[in-house]
This record gives sequence, structure tokens and C-alpha cells, in this order.
Amino acid sequence: MSSTPTLARRPKRRLLATAAVFGLVVSPLAVLTPMEPAAAATSCADAAWMDRSKTPTQRARALLAASTQHQKYRWLVEQPANSPQQTTFSGVTYPAQLDCTPTVIYTDGPEGVRADSGVTTFPSQISLASTWDTGLAHAKGVAMGDEAFDQRRNGILAPGLASARTPLAGRTPEYFGEDAVLSGRLAAAQVNGIQHPTGKRAVMAELKHYVANEQELDRQTSSSNVGERALREIYELPYEIALNYSSPANIMCSYNQINGTYACENKRLNNVLKNDLGFDGYIVSDFGAVHSTAEALNNGLDQELNRPVWFTPEKLDAALAAGQITQARIDEAATRVLTAYITAGLFDRPMAAEVTDGSTAAHKDLARMLAEDGSVLLRNDRNTLPLTAKKNLKVALFGPTASDTPTDGVSARTICSLYLPFGGGRNTMPCEDLVTPETAIRQVVEAAGGTVTWDAGTDLVAAAAQAATADVAIVFGYQRMGEFSDLPDLLLHGNGDALIEAVAKRAKKTVVVLQTGSAVEMPWVKQVGAVLETWYAGEQMGPAVANLLFGKVNPSGKLPMTFPKSLADTPARTDGQYPGAFSDGSTTRPVGSNEIRQVDYTEGLKVGYRWYAAEHVQPLFEFGHGLSYTTYHYSRLRVTPIASGKGKWSLQVRFDVKNTGKVKGTETAQVYLQLPSSAKEPAKRLLAWEKVTLKPGETRKVEIRLSAQDLADQRLLQYWNEKKAAWQTATGIHKVTVGGSYDTDLSAYSVVIK
Repeated sequence: MSSTPTLARRPKRRLLATAAVFGLVVSPLAVLTPMEPAAAATSCADAAWMDRSKTPTQRARALLAASTQHQKYRWLVEQPANSPQQTTFSGVTYPAQLDCTPTVIYTDGPEGVRADSGVTTFPSQISLASTWDTGLAHAKGVAMGDEAFDQRRNGILAPGLASARTPLAGRTPEYFGEDAVLSGRLAAAQVNGIQHPTGKRAVMAELKHYVANEQELDRQTSSSNVGERALREIYELPYEIALNYSSPANIMCSYNQINGTYACENKRLNNVLKNDLGFDGYIVSDFGAVHSTAEALNNGLDQELNRPVWFTPEKLDAALAAGQITQARIDEAATRVLTAYITAGLFDRPMAAEVTDGSTAAHKDLARMLAEDGSVLLRNDRNTLPLTAKKNLKVALFGPTASDTPTDGVSARTICSLYLPFGGGRNTMPCEDLVTPETAIRQVVEAAGGTVTWDAGTDLVAAAAQAATADVAIVFGYQRMGEFSDLPDLLLHGNGDALIEAVAKRAKKTVVVLQTGSAVEMPWVKQVGAVLETWYAGEQMGPAVANLLFGKVNPSGKLPMTFPKSLADTPARTDGQYPGAFSDGSTTRPVGSNEIRQVDYTEGLKVGYRWYAAEHVQPLFEFGHGLSYTTYHYSRLRVTPIASGKGKWSLQVRFDVKNTGKVKGTETAQVYLQLPSSAKEPAKRLLAWEKVTLKPGETRKVEIRLSAQDLADQRLLQYWNEKKAAWQTATGIHKVTVGGSYDTDLSAYSVVIK
């Protein structure tokens, strides 16, 4: 895969949770009594937990040995843990924390560091996923880590992982699409970037929201009812892969129930995350996602987000006295939090006293590059694109999101980042240095002697008349979405579909630029010459769009999610699957009811491209699709399985890619694998990919080596055997295909693994 030198596998280590480790006097069924705390250090140089010659875990244990019981409790809640000298939080009082403990400030940040100013508004995560580039994911992570520290933030609540079960899900643009391997590898790269060790800063990364958190509707009062095999192969596998290639400080558990038990008190936290996957960081709740004290703590939750509600000193003391929790578990939770903080460098590299502007010129260049590489050319009939800027060229722009001039409150700023429904609606990011498409396109066209007009498109008749006078009409269609609500449908907002149809009927040449956070239906697609999906492209959207439309940059993005022809074609197509139903069969919540909405994942493994392939449903644009201003030819596929002993295998995949067009381009060559029929997988799966940049006429011999460790860490040859409750390597004939998308099997090769 491309640009992966930063993805070093994380060392596996386990925290011991025995009482002896913490110097406790233990009576098996009695209340555990900690030993007398050691005398507090007189200076940081004397503090045992500041001794860098010791391991992070040893330092954490030294601090706990010097702590009182209620000082230990502080680590189990975000606010007391992170504000060491403050003693009261929402009416709950603690003793001050020991000296030489850091101030820690979390910030949200899937698409960038969320702040009012001084930060770069990068493109959304779904745009990053469309680059299929782990190197860019790492670079974005590094930039986010730097900007967070400049903003006096040292914990970023990102990246997120989900599986795009339904394109209606409000937070789809925060995630990496529908494939576990692509999502896991990109998330790992971004984690490694955020936590990249430098002498300047120390910042933690987080994976969220574990797990099967696939809709915003009733996210706090719904149960994701999922079979074990689908949980392992679809929803948990991105986390497993991310953990095998990175070491995030923490993982956030989600709001929803999983098969009837809230995620933040679900046994999967211990049984799967900590035990099966070997996660050795700490598990933190989402805000307000805790519903108990003993159940949550015993089942693996280590820290309650925000203020103390369930992990207060009073409730923890009562649970301890009643024998519902143990001192060993309290100490283990505190040790996990402390070890993660120390490992990330928070104790050794404290934040600066003042906030500084971290949005550098290099970060803005990165934002533009991400927007360019993350844009996907979906259609380009008869080489409509690229456009040529020349004297007297007349370009007509349409749609409110092309310009910074608001139309009914909508402008380019509206889709610079995700939407939040607060204060009448606002963006998640400031977009303070926004360059609009109108501005950038004017610069290109007018420099060549052409003219540009812009019309918001509110009057369809007038827009159509304007389009008829232009050489090319460029229509910007948008879809606004984000946290707290799902989309009602897959149509463009602001009457965008009608605007495109009206313009296309009169224009000589029509180009559609989509600015969406998810898939959209395109009833007008055959009426237009080209369609470019730019997602939420961030503050540098204008230069990126202009560069792509006028050929300065050749599009190379590939879809990380399937675009269906209609909502009716999607996997979660029944009411029981989405939005889920109540006991009376209704999908509408009864007034005043707190009943849990039951969301049944009856599609099983048939999520994303697996659904369309297995059910023979032709999508509008398939997973991995993305055109270029050139063309490519694949040939000479060879796959060599190599037995490495004890039932382990490695794979060598080789093939040729030729640029058969007239311009230089970058192709993401995708390799897919169909397991033997005995595995009962619904369709082939993504195995690997490689980005290849080729000059016109150039042929590259591509070789992808997947070691036995790679195959195991990503479960590439395995499926979850529910009867054995274990991963199992499928034996028999494996079919390998390679091409430029899921549906283009330009070469096929079968191998036998015994």
C-alpha cells in the first residue's frame, strides 16, 4: 500500500490488574484496603513518577502509591483527572491532585482541531479516505497534533471508525467509509501522526465510537442488534487493524446498546478490546454514555468523560464498601489512564501558557493537497473535463455554495466542514481562511481573458437563461449533514437537483461539483457532462476545485463508499434495519417514552459493496470508483502463496499497470480476494492497494508483498467461525482480482491455500 513507512506495528503489552502489583492488602471477598500513601515529593525532580528512567507503567504505579484513595478516583473522570489543582466539579469535591501532574485538555477533531480560530480547516475524513493514502493520513495527523498543542490541547478525540452501514448516518463524513481494511489502515496512520513524538509537543489520539454506532437517530436510546460474525468482521475489524498498526492512547465507547447492553458497560470492552485485541490504553466514555457505576467499571470502562456522574467518590466508595467493585480494578483503571498520559509525553512536555496560531502555510498547502487528492471524478462523458482557460471563455457558476455571499444563510462556508445544529446551525470548524470556488475559478479564467458569472440559482428560469449564454456551466450541489441527526433522504439540499436539471437543459456543457458528506442520488446524471465529488473540502476548497476542473491537477480520488442509484437499493432497507422499531412495531417514538429502539442488523455481512455484489444490485458508482484524465490498463497478474509453517501463509501479488492515455496520472490499483465457498462470505473483499504515478505510455510492474503478519493483523484470509468462536483461515481456492475499482476485474488469478 502507498506511503506506509510510518505504520510501525505497536508493541503488545498487557497491564497487570492483580492486587499485588499495587501493594494492596487483599481479602478475597472483602473490601480492599490500600497501603498508606508515600510522602508527597517536595519537587518534581524528587517525584518518582517523574523519573524518566522508569517505564510509563512504573511511573504510574509510583504516583498511585503516593496517592490517597480519592486522588486515585480523580483519574477515573475527565475533569478531575485533567485539572489537577481544581477541587470541585459540578458540586462534587475531591482533594487536590499531587504535584507534578499535567493539565490535560481534550478537543474534538475528526476533520481538524476544533477551535474558534488559529487552526486549519482540513477536508473531512471521508475526503481523506478517498485519497486511499496512508502517507497523507499520517501527514494530516502530524499537522493536527501540532495545531492542537499550539491551541493548548493535548488530547484529540479522533479519528473515528464506523462502517457506513447506511449513507443516511449523520456522521458519515467523520469516518473512512465502508471497508474495514481501508478504514483501519488510514486510522492507524492518522493516530501515528497525531502522536508523532517530537521535542515540541505531546498529544494523545483516540479511536471512537466503539462499536456498531451507525446512526445518530436515537443514538443514546437504541440497541444495535448484531450477530457475532458481523460484529467481528465488519464493525470491530477496523479497530483491530488500527490497533495492530498504531497505539492510540484511548478508545471511546459509544452511546448505543450492543445487543441490549450499553456499550460503555458492555463485556466486549474487556473480552474483545482488552483481551482479544490486546488494547492497553484506557477506555473513556462518550459524554453522558455511562449508565452505571459497578457494571461500567467492572466491564472495562476506565474514565467517565466530562464531569463526574457515575464515577463520583461517593458512588465509588459505596460500590467498594458493598463489594460490587474491587480496589484492584480501581487501581487498574487509574493505571491505564496514567500510563497512557505518561507514554504520550503529557507529564514530560507540558502545554504552553498561551494559545498560539498553529495554522501554517505548510498546513494550508496540505489542506489543498488533501482536497485535490480526495476529490473523485465520478463521470466525464466525452472528456468534458478538463476545461481550458482561454480568452473570451464564458463560465457560469451556479449554486449558493460556490460563493462566500450567503443566500438564505447558505454559502461556501456552509459546506467547508460538518454541520452542528446549534445556535441556528453552524460549522464544526471556523473556516477562517476560506478560499471559495468562485474566487479561485475567477482567478484562473480572468487571468486568461475569460469571464465568470455567479448565480445562487434560486430562480430556476433565470439560471437556465444565464446558462444558455455561457460556454460552460458549473453547478455546485450540496448536502449538509453532521452529528445529532441523520439525513431524511439522499437528495441534494437547497433544490439542488432541480437546479442541475434546469441548467443542463440549456447549457452547452454542464459540469456538476458535489459538496456532500455522503452518497447522493443523481436523477440528472446522464444529462450532464461531468460530475466531480469534492465532499466537505475545507478552507482550501477553491484552489483545489479550480486546479481539478482546469487540469492543473489530474483527479486520482477513489470512492471509499458505494453510491447507490436510490435509497431503496441500500442494505438497511427495511424499517427494522433502519431506523429501527419499537415494541409496537412503530418507527416513531411514542411521546414521553424512553423505550429502546431496536435496530436489527439482519443484513449480516452484507454491508457496503458486499451487499450490492451479493444481491446483484447495480450501484450508481461502485466502491473504489474514480476516473482520471487518462486511462490505465492492467495485465500479467500473478499471485504466489508462500507457506511459512504452522499453517501460516504469505502472499506476493504482482501485476502490470500501463498509462494508456496522454497525460500523467496517479492510479490506485486495488486488489480483491474472494474466499472459498466454505467460508460463506457474501462477496470478495479488499485485500490491498497501491498508488502508482505513471507518465503517458509508461508501464509499472507493481509488487505487493503481504507477510504472514500482515495477513493475520488484517484478517485478510480469515473469517469468524461462530461455532468455534475464533478466527479461521479459509482453505481451498482463493480468487484474486485487480483493477481500478470493485467492479473492474481486469485480471483474475486463482490460488489454493490448504
